[in-house]
Amino acid sequence: MTDSPNRALRVIVFAKAPLPGYAKTRLVPALGEESAAALAERMLKYTLQQCLQAEVGSIELCVAPHREHEYWQSLALPEIVALSSQGEGDLGERLWRAARRAQVTGGSVLLIGTDCPQLTAERLRAAASALQKSDAVIHPTRDGGYALLGLNRVESALFEDISWSTEVVAQQTRERLDMCNMRCDWLETLVDIDEPRDLEFLPRGWEAGL
Repeated sequence: MTDSPNRALRVIVFAKAPLPGYAKTRLVPALGEESAAALAERMLKYTLQQCLQAEVGSIELCVAPHREHEYWQSLALPEIVALSSQGEGDLGERLWRAARRAQVTGGSVLLIGTDCPQLTAERLRAAASALQKSDAVIHPTRDGGYALLGLNRVESALFEDISWSTEVVAQQTRERLDMCNMRCDWLETLVDIDEPRDLEFLPRGWEAGL
């Protein structure tokens, strides 16, 4: 744990059910539907494991489809992991709802996905520590998005009219943070596993299972 952890911090993990033809579709040409889904499930479970090991705050798994979907109901989750639904709308609307919900309960929030195996427990702890000194923290990704957004204050402008799934997401978010007078720590650039060219960045040994 960090020396002085933020007891009110909530880590919200955004995840799609790792189902063939639904998750990691951009990897299908390289892996096929079944292997792409299997990789998505491995990254989901790995991300949750890292969140648990980091011990920086409470954990919420925010999912699509709805939490009542059979996959989520059959997934064995530790009792300390809360399960919620992303709901309708674009990614910005869904992120805003989740972040706002966390702030209403009085805490800071780390928003992450399940696409970045480089987002280890150590990096989660470092991000949580940085958030104690700044209004926000970001781990940008090589493709122009971000793997982690940490906030002590949630503003709707951070999620509105963002060009999601493009190379300008992180930059637009940074501009919004400036607009909201929020000091942001820009952490190291990581790699999301979204495209076939990203597969070389998988942890050692993962390729053998594909």
